[in-house]
Amino acid sequence: MPFDFDPSAHGLTLDETQAAALKAVLGSEVQKYLDGEVSGLKSKNTELIGSNKTIKAELDKLKGQFDGLDIEAVKGLLAKAGQDEETKLIAEGKLDEVINRRTERLRTDLDKQVKAANERADKAEAFAAKYSDKVLADSIRAAAIKAGALPEAAEDIILRARGTFKLSEDGEPVATDRAGEVVYGKDGKTPLSPLEWAESLRETATHLWPRAQGAGQTGDNGGKATKKWGEYTETERAAMARDNPEAFKKLQATRGT
Repeated sequence: MPFDFDPSAHGLTLDETQAAALKAVLGSEVQKYLDGEVSGLKSKNTELIGSNKTIKAELDKLKGQFDGLDIEAVKGLLAKAGQDEETKLIAEGKLDEVINRRTERLRTDLDKQVKAANERADKAEAFAAKYSDKVLADSIRAAAIKAGALPEAAEDIILRARGTFKLSEDGEPVATDRAGEVVYGKDGKTPLSPLEWAESLRETATHLWPRAQGAGQTGDNGGKATKKWGEYTETERAAMARDNPEAFKKLQATRGT
């Protein structure tokens, strides 16, 4: 739209040439002003359109992050967190107290874990000891039977063996002395075996072995019992009852005396 300006309307008295010149100058300035304003509006419009696209993209991204979430539940959790005791302490600047509480919880949890681990270790150790004791007893029993000891004397022999043998890490019975040193057999090179040890009892505990065929009864199992009932082991009494019934009857008479 062309610029229209009437000097007389503004109280100016100009001839036609002057009016045309003033109109041209004013028209140019007005156009510059209008062009500047329009350009600024276009730039602002472009900026607003760009911002709108950015905001829309960010909203779409946030919407994707919250898809499937219960917003009300989230609000509830946030409200609860705001009331949490530790949160209050932190807000009050009591960080040391918060750290102490958390440390105490960690220590309590650790103590529980250590206690549980110790209990498992104790059970495992008890089981291992029981298993070890059984393996050792079975080894001694087998050696005693192989050496020819009386079957009913096995428990007595096992009790005697406990002071000499222990089970090695490999599960083998090993004879040791009081200092824990390995005891060797007659050859001085090979560790004393349960069989060799059991056979040595023939000389020190003859009652644990069957009486030789045709041999007479000797010692305390002879015609008269020289010891009382309580002075014999159960194995010894069993051997006497089998090998010398008469002496056993006399021994029974000493029971309780």
